[in-house]
Amino acid sequence: MDTFDIMRLNFVSLLLFMMCSVSMAQITCSPEDSLLFTSKISELRNLALNENLIVPIGKTFLGTPYVEKTLEIGEKETLVVNLRGLDCTTFVENVLAFSLLLRENKNTFRDFVSALKTIRYRNGCLNGYSSRLHYFTDWIRNNNEKGLVKDITPELGGLEVNKSINFMGTHRELYPFLADDTNFNTMLEVEAELAKETLCVLPQDKIEAIEDKLQNGDIIALATSIKGLDVTHTGLAIRQPNGRIHLLHASISGEVKITEEPLVDYLKKIKRNTGIVVARPL
Repeated sequence: MDTFDIMRLNFVSLLLFMMCSVSMAQITCSPEDSLLFTSKISELRNLALNENLIVPIGKTFLGTPYVEKTLEIGEKETLVVNLRGLDCTTFVENVLAFSLLLRENKNTFRDFVSALKTIRYRNGCLNGYSSRLHYFTDWIRNNNEKGLVKDITPELGGLEVNKSINFMGTHRELYPFLADDTNFNTMLEVEAELAKETLCVLPQDKIEAIEDKLQNGDIIALATSIKGLDVTHTGLAIRQPNGRIHLLHASISGEVKITEEPLVDYLKKIKRNTGIVVARPL
């Protein structure tokens, strides 16, 4: 890299940092994240990407540290940009956001922030803590309505589940933002709306039979029997050389990785797993 390239990179990084600072009321990021974005978008544009962008993009995050509750920052809801550490949901969100940029031939940090906001918040609008799509089945439903993904669980043979999704409302003490009465009350309103929706889950014992219908890049959400909760984890389907579907995910064991065993066997080890919900990026 010559002197001009270094100067240009420093200038771009400064601009990105200034943009984050100016919009600090709505965006939380760091200079490191700005640099990582610049590096990541350059890396992705140099990859030989085919129609299915999701898995190639996801694999560029391999080894990225797992960080719990990456979005629970500060005292007010902001759009958090963190490429240095990911939880299972932010891994999927960041991969999807980068895929949108590549498909639309965009490459600025502002474009990335816009894509992330569209994906993460109800109807793409950041309007307080409860506007974030906290429950992943709600995330799938809303991004289905936006035309970003399609819930294909029913097509795979999923079954309707009668279950109240209200874990946050019944476990207020686990969520610091819910100490605020306004946040708590609006979250209860969200859960009241979710009660009107139906859940469709592909049972664990039915997955192997439809494994050939899963595609690289399908978003896999792990359903649970825990009262009030819809899913406990999410990741991306990846077909390995053995022909089996594995899970590419931000693992609580420490980093973004691919499961050693096929998805079917991986799920059998997870206590209280009842099956999966599958969304296909569009």
